[in-house]
Amino acid sequence: MPDFPKPGILFYDITTLLKDPAAFRNLTDELTARYQAHRIDKVVGIESRGFIFGGVLAGRLGAGFVPVRKPGKLPADCFEVKYSLEYGSNTLAIHRDAIGAGERVLIVDDLLATGGTAEATVSLVRQLGGEVVALDFLVELKSLKGRDKLAGYTVHSTILYS
Repeated sequence: MPDFPKPGILFYDITTLLKDPAAFRNLTDELTARYQAHRIDKVVGIESRGFIFGGVLAGRLGAGFVPVRKPGKLPADCFEVKYSLEYGSNTLAIHRDAIGAGERVLIVDDLLATGGTAEATVSLVRQLGGEVVALDFLVELKSLKGRDKLAGYTVHSTILYS
């Protein structure tokens, strides 16, 4: 989708995958198989499409689900972190009691672009004492080198675009 959400941005829409029951089931089956043996305590979903995959995956793995949201969207006391993205900056928040020290965390989102959102989420998880086991994305835009900001972490992307 060209020029969404702002002029000059090429948005990669995943709604065609989401509306296809077989494709959605196959993806969630693949994700479940990939992380089944990793003893995940919490799945962190990044607003908002990370909620879709993260919630399903948490249920299948027997883990808790933790939403990472924009400021003002979570009702309890939060940690916040500001970050840069390809078309500006933003802030993310997480409940201070969402993750316990030493809990094993999987971070899930739909897209890895410049890596700012994922890097900020890693920072939030670490502030709470969580151990980031892996980060998983449906789509990765390799040319934006977001993976570079996640050096030292296991990163998986299902679909890679140059």
